[in-house]
Amino acid sequence: MSAIERGRVERRTTRRVDVGGVIVGGGAPIVVQSMTNTDTADIDATVTQVAALARAGSELVRVTINTSEAAAAVPEIRRRLDDIGCSVPLIGDFHFNGHKLLTQHPGCAAALAKYRINPGNVGKGSKRDSQFATLIEIAIAHGKPVRIGVNWGSLDQALLARMMDDNAASASPSDADAVMRGAIVASALESAAQAEALGLPGERIILSCKVSDVQDLIAVYRALAQRCDYPLHLGLTEAGMGSKGIVASAAAMGVLLQQGIGDTLRVSLTPEPGGDRTREVIVAQELLQTMGLRSFTPMVAACPGCGRTTSTYFQELAQRIQAFLRTSMPAWRASYPGVETMHVAVMGCVVNGPGESRLANIGISLPGTGETPVAPVFVDGQKTVTLKGERIAEEFERIVLDYVRMKYGGEPASPQLLPERRTVAVKAIA
Repeated sequence: MSAIERGRVERRTTRRVDVGGVIVGGGAPIVVQSMTNTDTADIDATVTQVAALARAGSELVRVTINTSEAAAAVPEIRRRLDDIGCSVPLIGDFHFNGHKLLTQHPGCAAALAKYRINPGNVGKGSKRDSQFATLIEIAIAHGKPVRIGVNWGSLDQALLARMMDDNAASASPSDADAVMRGAIVASALESAAQAEALGLPGERIILSCKVSDVQDLIAVYRALAQRCDYPLHLGLTEAGMGSKGIVASAAAMGVLLQQGIGDTLRVSLTPEPGGDRTREVIVAQELLQTMGLRSFTPMVAACPGCGRTTSTYFQELAQRIQAFLRTSMPAWRASYPGVETMHVAVMGCVVNGPGESRLANIGISLPGTGETPVAPVFVDGQKTVTLKGERIAEEFERIVLDYVRMKYGGEPASPQLLPERRTVAVKAIA
């Protein structure tokens, strides 16, 4: 049962936007997306990375379109993805020259599922309105939705100056940070109103207001959510590398998601040099899944280890089982509906091991310091078999696979899944 079903999270009511067949808002599940970091003009590299992100679970993938060569490559990228069976919708990320690129490359405009426009980078002065209008008119002509994405680092300076002046003239002026947050929200809402005035239906507009500070992000999105019913894309921009980026993103978006705010999200992690771009997709999925908002792949609960655990064996087993589950999901998703909700426990000693294992769909309690060198397995709360020896990992992996086939595929239960108290030796302990 999800957190929403348990009544802990009441989602904000929004319009429903169709992005290349993926529904954002309108009560649809929160959508995970990511962005390539390849040169989009490099067709081979971009196709490879888009496909990898899609396999990892990115339901929308954004690509940079900053040059004529990049725009010209998009139709071929779309064709090659379709040829390999990768139907993930592509989003075009435009700054500064999007009006020119989409005009000069209608094939690009047609191949993309959505355009991302930053109102702070559309144009300056008298050019801004006409260049923004060009982008919106092309979206209307091709029937495409638009994300109006405001970034604090590229905020419309004319709008900010106007609001700063108004604030200074106020009888009770706010501090500069509050004015900045207000300007971010105003930029998104004014741009959305302008787009609708030009003829873009409100059901084709998604908004985002990205900043890099956790508390600012929460404040901005709360204000934005109160003032519109457009679907909102969440993301902490410039979140950072490694654990810092993960913690900051989870802290900010976790608060908003718990309040029902957010219809699609990206965890913007700076990868390590040569690092795997798909990491941010996995983190986004884990954020939603640990909050009970969506399920993507079976989750493994494992204890942190302490002086009672005899070795790193239970940690290695937990890591092995989690990798086994994630790599199996592409095939399992089609054959075993519901398997993504499964919980597996890999515990390191008798203190919490049996209890946690009984609460999981399937769990194992490995022996700790001074304990009998055996590992009881629990299936749906019942002890079924006890393993011992050096091949516990292989045997438990096979039991998990048998459970998936039985529970989610309707196959007959193997003997090791039945509540019989037996001990299976799988070679002597090393």
